[in-house]
Amino acid sequence: MAAKNSTDDPLAPVTLAVGQEDLLLDRAVQQVVAAARAADADTDVRDLTADQLQPGSLAELTSPSLFAERKVLIVRNAQDLSADTIKDVKAYIAAPVGEISLVLLHPGGAKGKGLLDAARKAKAREVACPKTTKPAERLTFVRQEFRALGRSATPEACQALVDAIGSDLRELASAVSQLTADVEGTIDESVVARYYTGRAEASSFNVADRAVEGRAAEALEALRWSLATGVAPVLITSALAQGVRAIGKLSAARGGRPADLARELGMPPWKIDRVRQQMRGWTPDGVAAALRAVAEADAGVKGGGDDPEYALEKAVVTIARAARSRR
Repeated sequence: MAAKNSTDDPLAPVTLAVGQEDLLLDRAVQQVVAAARAADADTDVRDLTADQLQPGSLAELTSPSLFAERKVLIVRNAQDLSADTIKDVKAYIAAPVGEISLVLLHPGGAKGKGLLDAARKAKAREVACPKTTKPAERLTFVRQEFRALGRSATPEACQALVDAIGSDLRELASAVSQLTADVEGTIDESVVARYYTGRAEASSFNVADRAVEGRAAEALEALRWSLATGVAPVLITSALAQGVRAIGKLSAARGGRPADLARELGMPPWKIDRVRQQMRGWTPDGVAAALRAVAEADAGVKGGGDDPEYALEKAVVTIARAARSRR
């Protein structure tokens, strides 16, 4: 998922890994180390924090070796380097030493920006490692993980995995690795459910799906299980809001093929098919009532009420009733 610039040689003299996603930062480092050790099995790897790199020490670390061995120097939290050490690093970047790969890890932002600018001006290889904050970004990550492992997974399976695992990229990557190792052929939603059923049942999206389908008892059971396993109430209200809004959007849209509606509404085609099935009992008044219930629940879980759990239960029941208003 980490994006790279046009200088895509892991053995470039300087690699700048920018962002706050730990998994991607670690992968950027691992790629350089693996390339260096492929070129020289005896590569010397030094992994340093900012406080370990003192003024003058970079010159010592980059001095020629008697055995002319290849080196990889990793500097973490480069934004925290002292002013004098930053001067040393800038001078080195302008005239790097052969057979040495310097990897600078920086979160981005204003602190230490001068070092970032200097590395970019010197045409350092840059790897972007942004924090994934949106569900769509995590979905893209999962798809790319399957693709990188040479495996095929359905869109529904990718979504189910994100719903079940959550926002931790390390856990998502581990889940993809496990599924590809254990399962032959295309990985579908049933496979994900079989492996991660306990976590999927605790998902906020499972609560929302059961509620908008009018299955009140199952929605309440999923809600209680989610809360018992530590799912934040605010995530549940968010999932409920997304589910009801999807119903409203598709109800108001003109008929058409899933691909056309997907472009119009900003949803993947597979989700269009799922929402079409969920919206059969809905009316415009039902959508309005459900949205009001979600708004009230959201206020309740964010401090506007005394009992967040009751606020969520009330919203789930109201949504499930609204889903059956046409039946």
